[in-house]
Amino acid sequence: MNQATVFSDDPGKMALHWLEQGARRLHLVDLNGAFAGKPKNESAVKSIIKSVRAFALAHGIDEIPVQLGGGIRDLDTIERYLDDGLSFIIIGTAAVKNPGFLHDACSAFPGQIIVGLDAKDGKVATDGWSKLSGHEVIDLAKKFEDYGCNSIIYTDIGRDGMMGGVNIEATVKLAQSMSIPVIASGGVHNIHDVEALCEVQEEGIEGVICGRSIYEGTLDLRSAQERADALTQTASLDGDDDASEQSDADQS
Repeated sequence: MNQATVFSDDPGKMALHWLEQGARRLHLVDLNGAFAGKPKNESAVKSIIKSVRAFALAHGIDEIPVQLGGGIRDLDTIERYLDDGLSFIIIGTAAVKNPGFLHDACSAFPGQIIVGLDAKDGKVATDGWSKLSGHEVIDLAKKFEDYGCNSIIYTDIGRDGMMGGVNIEATVKLAQSMSIPVIASGGVHNIHDVEALCEVQEEGIEGVICGRSIYEGTLDLRSAQERADALTQTASLDGDDDASEQSDADQS
């Protein structure tokens, strides 16, 4: 916490900035809440949701999904946030410490619960990364998958904020063990990281969370999304060609 960097004192305005840059989903973390174990930035969250709704209305589009994690420990908080307009709730520490709560949340709010697993050297961390548990990431992820969570956000906390590149090997290993999507997080620095993730997207990696890199300008959000779209489209066309070639071979 004592190393946090403030990039803006107007969360709603910052959210609007990323929407104008083409953001398709906003990832929010109540950092104070993660340490306190209860929501601490609800007013900021509401201002962001207001900006998202105003942007969607002005551009005649569906609202951009917004997801939030940090300090969410009970069903009432989840319900309140969803009523405010959030699309997804991320449960991290509470999922590890109280699996029964996660199970109840997945049952009560189907399709809207994402599990955030923060890890270092394959072990899951909790309480705003301040405590390292003895749980293996893949073991917990598979357990939570059975509960019915929407997806898994995997963050390598040894790389998050360091912009040293995503831990692709660990992320792919996790994704290959799951039938639900995995979202990569931690370490994104530039366009090469995005390209590297696009190369393994067929392994079950749904997307990547970009934070410090876009705030500090080492990665241009709009360019990154355009590049990702182009690479994804190419992969899709290559797949169609492969399927066509296989079909021709079968017929012959």
